[in-house]
Amino acid sequence: MKQKITIKTIAKELGVSTSTVSKALKDSHEISEETKQKIQAYANLYNYKPNNLALQLRNQKTKLIGVILPQIVHHFFSTIIKGIEEVANEKGYHIMVCFSKESYKKEYENLRVLSNGSVDGLIVSIANETLENKDFSHFKDLVSEEIPLVLIDRVVSEIMCDKVVVDDVGGGYKATDYLLHSGCKKIALVTTPNHVSVSALRRQGYEKALIENYIKSDASLIVEIDDDKDFNTQISHIFDQDIDGILAVNEIYAAKCIRYAKEKQFDVPNDISVIGFTDGLISEYSTPSITCVAQHGFLMGKQAVEMLIHHIENDSEDYHPRRNVISSDLIVRESTKSSS
Repeated sequence: MKQKITIKTIAKELGVSTSTVSKALKDSHEISEETKQKIQAYANLYNYKPNNLALQLRNQKTKLIGVILPQIVHHFFSTIIKGIEEVANEKGYHIMVCFSKESYKKEYENLRVLSNGSVDGLIVSIANETLENKDFSHFKDLVSEEIPLVLIDRVVSEIMCDKVVVDDVGGGYKATDYLLHSGCKKIALVTTPNHVSVSALRRQGYEKALIENYIKSDASLIVEIDDDKDFNTQISHIFDQDIDGILAVNEIYAAKCIRYAKEKQFDVPNDISVIGFTDGLISEYSTPSITCVAQHGFLMGKQAVEMLIHHIENDSEDYHPRRNVISSDLIVRESTKSSS
């Protein structure tokens, strides 16, 4: 049985661009007879069949962009939506937003529905369960059918498409370095499981700052939170180890750490300084207000939709995936002591 092939397969095997293959299969006059015959013969040999749904998506523009995000509750994701919507509307597009709720199945279903010709392209932040399972076949199928796709925030190298990410390593480093220079000597990390790519990168930044300051990373000070279990129970042991600083990978974890610290009669920031990620309303209006790493979700959304629309409107160009990295900034508030 011959393997199922795509336009990209043919292009790779014959050493031509995907646009050349596409034009040759349409018998375009722009392609020489020799090249056309070679491409058409190869396609016939392997019984190439164009994906009609993919063709509909590429050839009948809907001016609608699909967005799939893991959660609606995070301030960060809401700012991404605002950035996407602003640029999309400026360029005459509308957006359709779905949420995977961190579920592989839900993500798969959303992709299947949106990629049937309903939208011109997709912007996606990958669900936790997908990252844990390491099954990205549904994304690879989109890419193989040349459906425009941009991954945002949570990305993986296995999927060959445009990506927009925050410098999470740099953010983790800046936050930890600030805690160290404000006098902290024993800093805990409250994070998600390591399969969540952004948290793994923030952990790298945390460990890099410790190493540069001649402090050995202590596994007993790193807590990987299971959101299905009681938060306070999971973090309680780090408060028994004379910590004087906490880096939390999101603002919800940071706020929960501050609340637990208060319950245990610790003063924030004089006894324990706390830094979180995401400059949202929780960080701004908590008591004390929370020092945080700003991820610039609005800018990420704008850049993601600009990349996607460029791909949609220039689909005849040879495609080379791009990766935009946005620098993070530290916003200092009341939950940390002053840095020296």
